[in-house]
Amino acid sequence: MTNKLQHYRRWTQSGFFILFVLAPVFDLFRFDLNQGHFYLLGQPWTLGLQPLQQGLISPTDAVINILLRGFLPLALLVAAFIYTAWRWGRLYCGWLCPHYSVVETINRLMIRALGKPSLWEKKPLPQIQADGSRLIPRPLYWLPTALAIGFFSFLWAVALLTYLLPPAEIYFNLWHGELTRNQLIFIATGTFLLGIEFTLARHFFCRFGCAVGFFQSLAWMANRKAMVVHFDESRAQLCKQCNNACDNACPMRLKPRLIKRRIFTCTQCGECIHNCGIKQGSQQASLLQWVQDEQALQQSAPPVNFSTRHNNNH
Repeated sequence: MTNKLQHYRRWTQSGFFILFVLAPVFDLFRFDLNQGHFYLLGQPWTLGLQPLQQGLISPTDAVINILLRGFLPLALLVAAFIYTAWRWGRLYCGWLCPHYSVVETINRLMIRALGKPSLWEKKPLPQIQADGSRLIPRPLYWLPTALAIGFFSFLWAVALLTYLLPPAEIYFNLWHGELTRNQLIFIATGTFLLGIEFTLARHFFCRFGCAVGFFQSLAWMANRKAMVVHFDESRAQLCKQCNNACDNACPMRLKPRLIKRRIFTCTQCGECIHNCGIKQGSQQASLLQWVQDEQALQQSAPPVNFSTRHNNNH
């Protein structure tokens, strides 16, 4: 089940990443600096103030336009986003976010090259994987790792620019080598900064620098019954036969067996559940499972000695 879930998650991440790149191209969503208004689903989206400037509507009508075209859609979008996070956690991060999919991709490549998903890890991950296979780091993988960092940094910089300027103009200028000075500066600077971030601070940005993720975490922590990864402490002795497969698998470098407030930035990707299930095999269910509602209360407000007992399991 968890294996199918991870395949499904890869598809949702890939689909949303493609949408992120192509949305400006088809005017699905972008803000045009030249026109001074948004495009939504192929149509211009303005606040309807031009008729006021032409004397065709009253100030009251203009206020109504602002409320209906600006405030109300934004309020509904924010409310839906916050409710989703309040109920199920950072699903957007783990299942859709185009940045997080890059984080996971580079993590996997860096493990191949270095034996650990980040330059800042103190120790390499165990070579024995959850399924019993051996992964031996090979310096040769630094080449695809560097290429991936450069490619995604450049693609992100170009995509971000197309959210602000007409995509047809950007791609035409890029293809013909005719970028304007400002366009070139934007893409070059964006590629450079993103390259540094993707190389050195991928999950650190997700944990500490992303406002979208931070507000999802705040909403999630406010709901003690929200979906959360729960550790079956009654079977904790099985962890002695494992090399921390759940910890090793977490893209955010969290320890999934800890209580909720200690995994504040969990993205609900389910990698810990998946790898624990592989380690246990077909005879045993994963020691980690998603729980919610009444079952989540223990994880959100565990007994006083829970943390102590759990730390001893490490």
